[in-house]
Amino acid sequence: MESTTVDEAKKHTWVYFTVLGGLAMLTVLIVAVASLELSVGLAVSVAMIIAVSKGSLVASSFVHIISEKRVILIVLIFTFIFFVLLIVFSLTDSLDSGGVPNVP
Repeated sequence: MESTTVDEAKKHTWVYFTVLGGLAMLTVLIVAVASLELSVGLAVSVAMIIAVSKGSLVASSFVHIISEKRVILIVLIFTFIFFVLLIVFSLTDSLDSGGVPNVP
């Protein structure tokens, strides 16, 4: 019985170290992207993609969302879709105005 818990602990430790490595690589990537001279819209888009990737890594492993039931995953997916729509609508509005304030 004890070997099962040791094996499970090794498995969880491997997952946590893998996620740590992924988070470290994504952090290096976001620092590298920050040093590039990108337009504001592109820089925000790339930063959001990297941030969502980091957040999904943390949520799936540390919060254990990856092992949750189907209903919770469906709610999470719909929440993510609405979040993406909110960001896209906000970006299209700000990119459409070209930096000109809407106040008369």
